[in-house]
Amino acid sequence: MTWDEIRKQYDGQWVLIAYDELDEQLNVVSGKVVANSPNKEEIYKQLLNTKGMNIAIEYAGEPIQDLSVMFALWPPIR
Repeated sequence: MTWDEIRKQYDGQWVLIAYDELDEQLNVVSGKVVANSPNKEEIYKQLLNTKGMNIAIEYAGEPIQDLSVMFALWPPIR
């Protein structure tokens, strides 16, 4: 699915995406939704089931005011 398709289908929810493609700014271009929930803590729990996948967590709705975002690689690159 494209990011636009994901946003339309999962509007107002947090989504855990096994991405196929990112753009230059590391935004999801396309991928498969692995989990979705209006509660982001539920999405964090689902991370345990994503070993070996390229994963992104996104909010598929209007931008949330005062939201901070952190990007991390796991395992860390050494």
